[in-house]
Amino acid sequence: MSTEVTVIATSSLGDRSYLASDGRVAVVVDPQRDIDRVLHLAGARGVRITHVVETHLHNDYVSGGLELARITGAHYLVAAADEVGFDRMPVTDGDVVPVSDGLRLRVVGTPGHTFHHLSYVLDEAGDGGWTPAGVFTGGSLLFGTTGRTDLLGQRHAHELAHHQHASARKLVDLLPDGAQVWPTHGFGSFCSASQADAPESTIGREKAANPVLRLAADRFVTETLGGLDAYPAYYAHMGVANAAGPAPVDLTPVGRADAAELRRRIAAGEWVVDLRHRKAYAASHLAGTVSLGLDGPMSTWLGWLIEWGVPITLLAETPEQVADAQRELVRIGIDRPAAQATGDPGRWAGDRAQLRELTVADFAALAAAQAGDLPAGLPAPQVVLDVRMTNEWRAGHVDGAVHVPLPDLLGRLADVPAGTVWVHCGSGYRATAAASLLANAGRDVVLIDDAFARAESAGVRMAPTG
Repeated sequence: MSTEVTVIATSSLGDRSYLASDGRVAVVVDPQRDIDRVLHLAGARGVRITHVVETHLHNDYVSGGLELARITGAHYLVAAADEVGFDRMPVTDGDVVPVSDGLRLRVVGTPGHTFHHLSYVLDEAGDGGWTPAGVFTGGSLLFGTTGRTDLLGQRHAHELAHHQHASARKLVDLLPDGAQVWPTHGFGSFCSASQADAPESTIGREKAANPVLRLAADRFVTETLGGLDAYPAYYAHMGVANAAGPAPVDLTPVGRADAAELRRRIAAGEWVVDLRHRKAYAASHLAGTVSLGLDGPMSTWLGWLIEWGVPITLLAETPEQVADAQRELVRIGIDRPAAQATGDPGRWAGDRAQLRELTVADFAALAAAQAGDLPAGLPAPQVVLDVRMTNEWRAGHVDGAVHVPLPDLLGRLADVPAGTVWVHCGSGYRATAAASLLANAGRDVVLIDDAFARAESAGVRMAPTG
């Protein structure tokens, strides 16, 4: 028989869900909340979803598993040890779940990312009996790394890291080198301890390259915990929502806001988010808005920055872009924006006095300014602000720069010294968000819209390392 496993990628959150089928029935693993994608794929494959499985109660997104199981009538497999507010098929280490004559799931307890984390071996039937095609590893064994172990609190991180090491070794002892590894995290997700670029992997490849399988337990724990950076604040709400049982999503359009309503919302301290590309935002935008373009991980940074529950209004060029943003936001539990508007800043402002622009520079301009040769038309950089994460800063930074990670900026505006601020990140995306927040706070700001990897070659004076 031929087993087909299809990846359903959610690149904006760095996660993957899966649909595995034998051509007639299908298993869905760790579905995101917008389950219409899964239903469409199953329909296109001509298969019936009979089982929906969760590797763990997710911390980085709201699951669609409960609703998908309800709609399809599928069995919903969730760890028996997890306390949840809904009916499910409780499973535990060692359980074998028949899917069809040709497919079955073997449940493997792999604590580490969470205490009750499960992996699922997908076995397919052949002439010689059952053969493992691969394993859905959730946040356990990832491509070149593992899931982080501190999401349940620092007090558990050390213990869970030891569990993570043991779980990874349990999987490689259980499975042949050729078995596929199908993780949920590791493609940009903050649930991953580190990042890898591999598009696919096997048990054999992980044995050769993954630190969890090459390091002794104590060293793995020390290196893993030492390399962890901050994770999004909205994670605090995800596990709670998933344990309670998420509600169905509503992706219908929200009401339109005119220029007067937008001004009222901004004046009231609500978030009005401009979803256009940062270059368009810099050229012209409605004063008081925040730049978080759809071309980047908008929902991650918005969910991290906002006070949870604050009304959010979305601005975009087209209704389709607003719809895309709504889909991104429901995945992290922001269910209904307060309002939306489409078009251009002139329409949103109603009055040209409400329009603003950002002064933009690059690292070559910063290097020239450091050398005393400030390019014409640019204000002198009295403060260079780096809004990258702590691990990025430690790897190298501009000499004399001030470091305030973007998620901390609103609470630490007073830590940014007086004067014109030149702000940068790794690419320009986070720096544009930071520039909009600084401008909204009344600061004079220059956006460095450039890749940090080019800073040194552009002549920027870097701080000594080591």
